[in-house]
Amino acid sequence: MDHVVVVGGSVGGIRTVSGLRAARCDGAITLVDPEAAAPYDRPPLSKQVLAGTWEPEKASLGDPGSQWNARVIAERTTSVNVDAHEITLRTGERLGYDALVIATGAAPRTLPGAATHDGVHVLRTMTDCLDLRQSLERGGPLVVVGGGFIGAEVASTARALGVEVTIAEALGAPMAHVLGDQVAALLTTLHERNGVTVRCGAGVRALDGDGRVEAVLLDDGSRLPADTVVVGIGVMPNTGWLEGSGIRLDNGVVCDEYCAAVDVEDVYALGDVARWRDRQAGRHVRLEHWTNATEQANTVAHNLTHPDDQRAHTARPYFWSDQHGVKIQLMGYADPASSVTIVRQEGGRERIAAIYHDGDELRAALTINWPRALATVRAALEAKTPASDAVKQLERSQRAGCSSSA
Repeated sequence: MDHVVVVGGSVGGIRTVSGLRAARCDGAITLVDPEAAAPYDRPPLSKQVLAGTWEPEKASLGDPGSQWNARVIAERTTSVNVDAHEITLRTGERLGYDALVIATGAAPRTLPGAATHDGVHVLRTMTDCLDLRQSLERGGPLVVVGGGFIGAEVASTARALGVEVTIAEALGAPMAHVLGDQVAALLTTLHERNGVTVRCGAGVRALDGDGRVEAVLLDDGSRLPADTVVVGIGVMPNTGWLEGSGIRLDNGVVCDEYCAAVDVEDVYALGDVARWRDRQAGRHVRLEHWTNATEQANTVAHNLTHPDDQRAHTARPYFWSDQHGVKIQLMGYADPASSVTIVRQEGGRERIAAIYHDGDELRAALTINWPRALATVRAALEAKTPASDAVKQLERSQRAGCSSSA
């Protein structure tokens, strides 16, 4: 492979570059991204960097030029010509490739009118993080619109800084559409125990304020005072620059099980922007998880350097979140329509495992402060152990009493 171009400088793109060199790819590698000169990891943006306990440099992913001998172009890509095997940069420069890796991630959704108010933030980039950190130094109150994991982590960090926080969620409970009502209620309780007000069942009607935001107005007529607002209502895959290219797009770049884009040659995608065929799920999926991006990067690097030994990306979904001093971990595909069995380990710090199952088929688990339970479920998923047996294993592992409910 004479020249690999990687578009996107977050963890998936960087892992692809480093993975290619680890696989002894000695051809040219070019990394293209507006922030490619100083790439950084994103998980600390809602936690350590936002809290001020880390300086931004500590989140660095390294120097692609000196560490992996990659050409770095800190610029935005505007289009791709798959027939000519070249991309076009915002400057008008055209760059040829033998293989193209798309790792452009996703962009946060926002609220209508948000741009007209100071103090309204999304959180995706280092600049977003530092702007939000400065805003929180004013002392709040903070309203987080949307109860997803990023918003929840921001709420947790802000509470640790002493800021008054309200989460405004249009659903009946945060994450109910992903995790189901029963597990969403557990996460709501976690917030409330730590001083976060959770307002559910009403969407945002408007933002109020003259210049700087002063309040969030809800559909039910409520007015939530706010000096800072964080909008966490999901993301959209960054595929606008691929429109009209011939690359199939459908909630991301549509890929096969090898992370290769369908219908075109020599194009791969990974991370938040990729919607690939998962053999285990039996369908195309798109995951917005750090672990998935790194594992797909390993797959792409291998497949580019081993054309006669192609590997499918079959890693089981895994996600973690740190909130209010608690580690939340999710393994497998959680379906809100699945049955859920809750197992609790009492005594000292409470530990919880929520087991998702269809009949006796184990599908996923979410654990709170219980890493051993997650390890048990991981092994059970690999072995295709019945859900009832996995629950019994967890019950036997308890040391200080247990109660379970289905």
